[in-house]
Amino acid sequence: MSATTRRTRRTAALLLGATLVTLTATACDSTGGPSVSTEAKQTAPASAPAAPAATAPAAGAATSAPAKPADSKPAESKPAEAAKAPAKVGDTIALKSTLEKGNTADVTALKVVDPAQSTNEYLTAADGKHYVAVQFQIKPTGAKAYSEAPWSAAKVIDDQGQAYGPTLADTKAGPSFQTPTNIASGETGKGFVVFEVPNGTKLDKVQFSLDNGFADQVGQWKLG
Repeated sequence: MSATTRRTRRTAALLLGATLVTLTATACDSTGGPSVSTEAKQTAPASAPAAPAATAPAAGAATSAPAKPADSKPAESKPAEAAKAPAKVGDTIALKSTLEKGNTADVTALKVVDPAQSTNEYLTAADGKHYVAVQFQIKPTGAKAYSEAPWSAAKVIDDQGQAYGPTLADTKAGPSFQTPTNIASGETGKGFVVFEVPNGTKLDKVQFSLDNGFADQVGQWKLG
């Protein structure tokens, strides 16, 4: 079977899967509406060591009068919550499905390779364009295993707001996700998603969502 035939069949299978997911999403009621999540998942801080207990003075020992507290200015009021920096490459965002309540995952944008070179000399980017490869890590955190097509779940956005969807190319940046990708709950999987963008494009963000890209919640990482 030629490489062109394999690529055509793979494209057809992915388009069919995306169509089925779209129909399912249309038939289901979504809750909360679309949202873009830019907040990185926080790790639990290490607990501070306990302060040593104060010792009482020995019986009969002289005690000095307590020192008079120095005059101090009233504490300045602070905003209830400081603005949080958007998630960046290397951060993890907790995502959830719209279609299945038990389908949740921690997704990390691990690496961006720009430009990325094709592994096949006959399947290269079009004239005036080049490949960009983004590596993601997916860890299902709910009762459901992750069984989706990461290929269809990601996009990159340039500094002008133009979005670019994925392509089926494989690059020397590393292995792409399989279609579908199956990851048991609590385990992790890694893979690249490849995009074809015009030369000179300055990418600004990368996005990823569950439900093969159709979930209402979208994770977003700032580039650069």
